Amino acid sequence: MATPATETTASRAAEILSRPVGINGLTVPNRIAMAPMTRMFSPGGVPGEDVVAYYGRRAAAGVGLIITEGTYVGHESAGQSDRVPRFHGEEQLAGWAKVADAVHAAGGTIVPQLWHIGMVRSEGEAPYPEAPAVGPSGLRIGAVEPTGRTMTQADLDAVIGAFAQAAADAERIGFDGVEVHGAHGYLVDQFLWAGTNRRTDAYGGDPVARTKFAAEIVAAVRGAVSPGFPVLFRYSQWKQDAYDARLAGTPEELEAILAPLTAAGVDAFHASTRRYWEPEFEGSDLNLAGWTKKLTGRTTLTVGSVGLNGDFIKAFQGQGAELGDLDNLLDRLERDEFDLVAVGRALLQDPLWARKVLDGRLDELAPYDPAALKTLS
Repeated sequence: MATPATETTASRAAEILSRPVGINGLTVPNRIAMAPMTRMFSPGGVPGEDVVAYYGRRAAAGVGLIITEGTYVGHESAGQSDRVPRFHGEEQLAGWAKVADAVHAAGGTIVPQLWHIGMVRSEGEAPYPEAPAVGPSGLRIGAVEPTGRTMTQADLDAVIGAFAQAAADAERIGFDGVEVHGAHGYLVDQFLWAGTNRRTDAYGGDPVARTKFAAEIVAAVRGAVSPGFPVLFRYSQWKQDAYDARLAGTPEELEAILAPLTAAGVDAFHASTRRYWEPEFEGSDLNLAGWTKKLTGRTTLTVGSVGLNGDFIKAFQGQGAELGDLDNLLDRLERDEFDLVAVGRALLQDPLWARKVLDGRLDELAPYDPAALKTLS
């Protein structure tokens, strides 16, 4: 039997997380989002019926906003696998239309995450093995010398156009918005970070200049869709294999990066951290999403290890110091530090995770098992 404290936490979770929230012209029915997670279950880049069912199950179980796994935009150097879905091509888009329909039929909302991996790619990789690896300066994270091609203005224009076309297609086939992937050391983030951007033209130099490419993508996406269609932007300080990397060391530096993106048309920022409860800057308890909302006034999503503890039931009850308790998360939502909570691997473990939390059934949550990564349940 649950303890009184757990019952109180459970009832708070059910009440607070069930509140609707607006993102531009979209009303999300509650505060739980599904974080984007690469699954590689789409041969030929086509999401099949198993992918349709995978997202539909989570919408039916109460996830308010689904952000799909990263989907490659229509540029030959965008990806590195023929099993990661694409957001271009007749068959691929037809598959995604079925996904959107299934989510809507279950009462949820859904946006695709639009993705270009940039210098993470190696030449010879699918889906287009002849395509070069491209980036702001042809540099991989941590590399001293270029191993890929520095993007020309024609390259930049082509990628910007690919993002805009994907956004237009998303609206056309029935999605509720789009998310631009600007995090984790992929192409857009490679421009934002000084470690991979050594350009001396208008796209390199100080933080504002390094934001120019991302802002141009957002502006092109904004111009390709209707005014009420939400545009989300995911960003992070950390990168793959560079967990201590930082775009900004102070709130002032962060504001310099976020302001051009806000002006370009971002409706919501998805601030990716590894642990949502950690403060971002000295002297404040605000996390990255909290600072983002404070600096921009936009809707924000927090993400980072919600439900990832060996026994996260105990963590929700305040017994897991590594994760922190659910009351901490709820307190932050109550004081409007951020607006939505994106849940990742816990939703892979249990498609019913959101329903259990929204119904106050925290005692039914199961510990996360990494084996969940290997299935599309």
